[in-house]
Amino acid sequence: MRIFNTMAAHAIPLVPRSLIRKISRRYIAGETLCDARTRIHALHAAGFRTTVDVLGETASSSEQAESMARDYLNLVQAVGAQNEPPELSIKLTALGLHLDEDACMARVSVILREAASHGISACIDMEDTSCTQKTLDAFLNLEADGYPIGIALQAYLTRTNNDIVPLQARKSRMRICKGIYAEAKEHLVDGASMDRAAINSHFVRHVSTAIQAGSFVGIATHDAQLIDALTNWLQREQIDRSRFEFQMLLGVCEPLRDALLAQGFNVRVYVPYGYDWYGYSTRRIKENPRIAGYILSAMIRRDRTR
Repeated sequence: MRIFNTMAAHAIPLVPRSLIRKISRRYIAGETLCDARTRIHALHAAGFRTTVDVLGETASSSEQAESMARDYLNLVQAVGAQNEPPELSIKLTALGLHLDEDACMARVSVILREAASHGISACIDMEDTSCTQKTLDAFLNLEADGYPIGIALQAYLTRTNNDIVPLQARKSRMRICKGIYAEAKEHLVDGASMDRAAINSHFVRHVSTAIQAGSFVGIATHDAQLIDALTNWLQREQIDRSRFEFQMLLGVCEPLRDALLAQGFNVRVYVPYGYDWYGYSTRRIKENPRIAGYILSAMIRRDRTR
């Protein structure tokens, strides 16, 4: 079955957009801000925390970057009145990092300043390795300016072993994930390109040392084995639950997500919305071949019934 799922993942570009759109409804709140607010409200009512992301990849023009900035400002205005507003997830490339770094940082500062005035925090997302150093530098400057922000780190990158050290020294807020971008092998920890489980020991080490250093850590994974190892460590070390949270994507591993919440852990759900549903959905499907297998099976069944 694993081979079938992997083959299906490679065939995703051949899948009709209409079928991808149907599947995407599980992983995306919708296309509009109203859709996002509805899903966020439901998650908060169920006891979850949320992070909201405006879908969009690298801006190709200053106009596109400005449009994204306006989308974030509209989002802040819409959710700022809530008792417990969601966190923002911000991709610097969507705000023009590759076009004009100074203009990008000006846009980010405007967004963060407006967000802070509404009691809203943010997390600077980490992208591929071409952006890693620029993203870290930007975060350091924004953190020094006093904005309530965190930074995402990817455990599958070898450089994270060094990048995390100064962050721990400052007790910076971190989101630690495995990493999803297709990177050259020289950037990856031993075996990570061949076996995702090879990342686990690095992930556990980054989470545990960051928490012990005094940082608040978002533990971003859907790996049940990894979560078991970490919950055992957290309970054994009697780590206060206010010092960390588990983070999961909307629509992914919901039984595990619900079980963690039922055990009294803080759980944050990543809620994307926007018109770039196709790009986001295909990335999610490729990351989880089981979903691709389900889609291909559905297509085969549909053809047989015609």
